Amino acid sequence: MSNAIALCRLDELEDPGSKGFEVRGQRLFAVRQGQQVYVYRNSCPHRGIPLEWVPDQFLDRSGRLIQCASHGALFLPESGECVAGPCSGASLTPIPCRLADGQLWLSALPQG
Repeated sequence: MSNAIALCRLDELEDPGSKGFEVRGQRLFAVRQGQQVYVYRNSCPHRGIPLEWVPDQFLDRSGRLIQCASHGALFLPESGECVAGPCSGASLTPIPCRLADGQLWLSALPQG
């Protein structure tokens, strides 16, 4: 895991919950649903702006969907696909990650 980047410990993410990060100049966020964690670039496919208005708030009230605070688009945590809103059918940009020993690791950080 020489190129892997430690993002946070699993116990630092509420369940369900989300948290924003900046890694090497890129804005990212992680979403936890049980023992599953997904990481995405923090950029709405509709406008290219960050998804949250309040730090670390990326989920809707139910805690089951990712929500863009700007226009209410809803995304599936497991795929990043937009299922409601102006960017319906578009997807968030996933960042490869994995859990190991209670730690969330980024497998690689895409350019851009």
